[in-house]
Amino acid sequence: MGEALEAPASANGLAEPIVRLEGIWKSFGRIEVLADVSLAVQKGEVVCIIGPSGAGKSTLLRCINNLEPIDDGTVYFEGEPVFRYRRDGKVVVDPDRRIEQVRSQIGMVFQSFNLFPHLTAIGNVIEAPVHVLGQPPAEARERGMAVLRKVGLDKRAGAYPHQLSGGMQQRVAIARALAMNPKVMLFDEATSALDPELVGDVLRVMRQLAAEGMTMVVVTHEMDFARDVADRVVFMDHGTIVEEGPPKVVFTAPRSPRTRQFLQSILNRGGDAEDEPQAVA
Repeated sequence: MGEALEAPASANGLAEPIVRLEGIWKSFGRIEVLADVSLAVQKGEVVCIIGPSGAGKSTLLRCINNLEPIDDGTVYFEGEPVFRYRRDGKVVVDPDRRIEQVRSQIGMVFQSFNLFPHLTAIGNVIEAPVHVLGQPPAEARERGMAVLRKVGLDKRAGAYPHQLSGGMQQRVAIARALAMNPKVMLFDEATSALDPELVGDVLRVMRQLAAEGMTMVVVTHEMDFARDVADRVVFMDHGTIVEEGPPKVVFTAPRSPRTRQFLQSILNRGGDAEDEPQAVA
């Protein structure tokens, strides 16, 4: 599990969450995807979000870094409201420069790898540090090789995406996010597009990051990972958080009948790679 790191205290003496969502609403047209969702993530915590397809899990993740602008509510990062929020009764929208500054501290790994096909692995990794952070290319390359080494791909730094397996491409995507030195890492079904034999290498990297104390919010269908690595598991359904708690409680003694139904359906069906995959006992 992620080892909680020291965090600044809030006014009430409790550690200030590094990420806090307060009353988040999000719709696409007439379809309500998130309904009054609140969630706090402490520094160094690993939070895994599970639930059926269409529950709003990925949308919630994308709202954290403003890839999906919220309709209402507030996203807080390091105790400060960001992106779009209300102040003195008025809606405030942060300028693009502040939005990009906040987003640069929140790494994200997608289900699809989203690598630039014309760039090598190291080229993909150093693209944002050079062009977004303004790092000198030599410095960015040194850091890039270090993060490729962390994910076990430093010897493939000169390979292009089409020369790498899906699992390797996803590990390059993780290295690319790490190269920005983020304070939080978001993973959106990072293994669901991979062949089963390639999943293990990606999960090992994620487990290593958690062990090193990286703050992680993980939307996943890998229930063993959620059970073993998460500090807290969040179960979502129909755009709301139905239940959250330590993995031992959520997986073995869930309070909500809907959580029990979801977990039991996975056990009975043996998992479905897109809907309600691999469960735990």
